[in-house]
Amino acid sequence: MTDTSVPIVFYDDGCNFFRRENAHYQSIERSDRIRWFDIQQSENEPRENDLSWQTGMQRMHVLDSDGRMVSGTDAFVALWRHIPRYRLQGSVVSLPAVHWCSEQGCSVFAHLPYKSRCNDVM
Repeated sequence: MTDTSVPIVFYDDGCNFFRRENAHYQSIERSDRIRWFDIQQSENEPRENDLSWQTGMQRMHVLDSDGRMVSGTDAFVALWRHIPRYRLQGSVVSLPAVHWCSEQGCSVFAHLPYKSRCNDVM
């Protein structure tokens, strides 16, 4: 059984954007509050909550501390709730209009690195 007392961030470390962004979060946050799981390094390992490699490569996912798997904007909000510096940003992005706009951006952006990276791997 997975310890869900801390969120688990599933990300592609091969994506320059997520590598830099997650390195930033890791540099400002204690390692015991968030678990980091690089999907690219563990293609054949079992996934938490049945998250497939292909699905995980398309967007950042977070298994939140309530045991829910979320992705895209909701994944960022779940992550930011555990980083004191970003809690306000998470609250703002949770507002319906801001959330909708952010999710549209995540949906468009997420497919760009996925297409270029996953076509090479598959």
